[in-house]
Amino acid sequence: MARFLAQDCANPSGIHGAARASKSALEAAREIVAGACGCEPREIVFTGGGSEADNLAVKGAAWAARAARNADGIVISAIEHKAVLGSSARLGREGFRVSRVRADTGGTVDLDALADALDERTALVSVMLVNNETGIVQPFSQVVDIVRARAPLAVIHTDAIQGFPWIDLRDATSGAHLVTISAHKIGGPQGVGALVVRDGVELVPLVDGGGHEGERRAGTQNVAGVVGMAAASRVADEQRRSESARIADLRDRLQRELADTVPGFAVNGDPTRRVAGILNCAFAGIEAETLLVALDQHHVYASSGSACTSGAIDPSHVLLAMGLTSDRARASVRFSLGHTTTDSDIDAALEIIPRAVHQLLGAAA
Repeated sequence: MARFLAQDCANPSGIHGAARASKSALEAAREIVAGACGCEPREIVFTGGGSEADNLAVKGAAWAARAARNADGIVISAIEHKAVLGSSARLGREGFRVSRVRADTGGTVDLDALADALDERTALVSVMLVNNETGIVQPFSQVVDIVRARAPLAVIHTDAIQGFPWIDLRDATSGAHLVTISAHKIGGPQGVGALVVRDGVELVPLVDGGGHEGERRAGTQNVAGVVGMAAASRVADEQRRSESARIADLRDRLQRELADTVPGFAVNGDPTRRVAGILNCAFAGIEAETLLVALDQHHVYASSGSACTSGAIDPSHVLLAMGLTSDRARASVRFSLGHTTTDSDIDAALEIIPRAVHQLLGAAA
């Protein structure tokens, strides 16, 4: 990335030599990212991050379907990322019919409810590949089969951001018309993402003003960020199998020893359907927000629910959609592990977390 931040900073849309160098780097990166996604380079649209890509997919496909065939149905799972939830809510205010499909207590989308929500006027279906809070892998190939049978004209989108580090997208998302990925979830820079747009899928752009990205996203591309995303994509793709096994071992040790040392510890979601990098768990009798503050003081950084504008923490919409109680959701914490996580990190966490929990339980007694 440094080369394109400090030296080769030309606009890739120009015609002079410096611009051509940026353009060459941009297109080389597009080929790498496309290879990791199992699509053609022309099907990659670079964006300013995963949330923008989700917005472009959901709104762009819905607007195009309404214009082409008066389709007005939007079907999403209730456990989607807030970028998908927010996009669909905006469409609802524009007159679209929006259906949110529930999940079961294990964190998997209800396929029967999904089928019931579909009809001939469904414009778009969005079900994520892996949930970003629980790490539960969704039955996406079954989702595709159901949609094709019940609403064959609907566009299928999947937010694959959380899945990219752990699952080969070539096969896992082959049935999707639109696929969202993001750089920072695979060790790349923040503020860079991409949307796979399969040939023949119509989108109305969110950003007008130029012919960039196949006229699907106007604006000068972030060449340095895109190059960084491509480098991260290549490494993630090459190391996926070994890293998944290593991280799963670390997560399992963290879970096993917390279960042995912390009273009221429980895992949220079906542990047999998780990717390696997430442990979502509840600590009975403790407010997660209080625990997070205690852990932060010892440099253990975790999360829970979603941050609202006031800075307070709302209970996770994902856990609530799974049927967990509000008390259980408010007592739940998400620990994330990735390529930087080491054995010594787990050692430290296993020293700090139980001590913090016992102190808080003692204070509450």
